[in-house]
Amino acid sequence: MNDAQPLVRFSGVQKSYDGEQLAVRALDLDIRRGEFLSLLGPSGSGKTTTLMMLAGFESPTAGEIFLDGQPITRTPPHQRNFGMVFQNYALFPHLTVGQNLAYPLSVRKVPRAEQTERVRKALAMVRLSGLEERRPASLSGGQQQRVALARALVFNPRLVLMDEPLGALDKQLREQLQIELKELHHQLGLSFVYVTHDQGEALTMSDRVAVFNQGAIEQLADVQALYETPANRFVAGFVGDSTVLGGTLQGSGACCALQLPDGRRLPGVNVNHAAPGTRAEACIRPERIALRTAATPQGPALDATVARVIYHGDHLRLLCAIAPGQALATVKLPLTGAGAHPQAGDAVQLQFPPEAMRIYACAASQP
Repeated sequence: MNDAQPLVRFSGVQKSYDGEQLAVRALDLDIRRGEFLSLLGPSGSGKTTTLMMLAGFESPTAGEIFLDGQPITRTPPHQRNFGMVFQNYALFPHLTVGQNLAYPLSVRKVPRAEQTERVRKALAMVRLSGLEERRPASLSGGQQQRVALARALVFNPRLVLMDEPLGALDKQLREQLQIELKELHHQLGLSFVYVTHDQGEALTMSDRVAVFNQGAIEQLADVQALYETPANRFVAGFVGDSTVLGGTLQGSGACCALQLPDGRRLPGVNVNHAAPGTRAEACIRPERIALRTAATPQGPALDATVARVIYHGDHLRLLCAIAPGQALATVKLPLTGAGAHPQAGDAVQLQFPPEAMRIYACAASQP
């Protein structure tokens, strides 16, 4: 992962299906060796189109894709030596599990004895040993997805591409397979490129995440930086939960304050260096907001009223009304088991650490 030359490089890549609208706009992206990179974004943001161009199933309208410094834009998919895992598994229903895994090996003219050994190892890798003779229809959804993954790995690909592979699974199984996929990635040391619209999934598994919106990357960062320091208002809203307060930006430079319509001010970080007087929104994560008590240090705080209390098992979520016209502030409160917790209707004071308040100019106010 520290190699100077990336494994894959997108250079000025564009894609249009109709010659007018760009599904992907001027994409520059490096994929490092051995990393787990997720392409995250809403439907229509360009993430799947980017994956399909990398796989060779779509051709760029402009730009070039490089693999180990060599252009592959015109290289057919079967010559790129990439493993591919789809959401619908794409298994051959008339073939056994063993035959499904052997198929990419037979296409590559691998000797029969070696095919058998590789299939055995690939099934052991995904914990499906002994199921060679089963048909896909007799397997559970999770088992079918493991077979699809094993088939993508059996021929020792240079890169593994996954297009929302866990989207059809129930929540518990999906979370289990997320952990297994990440462990497998560590074991193999291969580069994984994973498309998802689920930000929790991306944060759980990835080394880095590229957040797509309207055909472009809004931010590319490791998961901690993406969550803690969103580069713009779109990323702050799409990745994780946030409380959003509207007002006017006051002060210049990196440090500033959001002035609410009622005149109250909350210090924060001027992320995009917006000018004083700009209409702005401040975003803060629910776990960063604290309830002021006699024991907490003094700091910026707002009077609020608890509107709802939602039990989440390991924590409470308080929805608090701050002022008319403002969204309810969400506070994540750990369940300590000691003392009374706030109830709906209670008056509270909410503290907003300035370093966690990220203030962005509203879209209409940006140049």
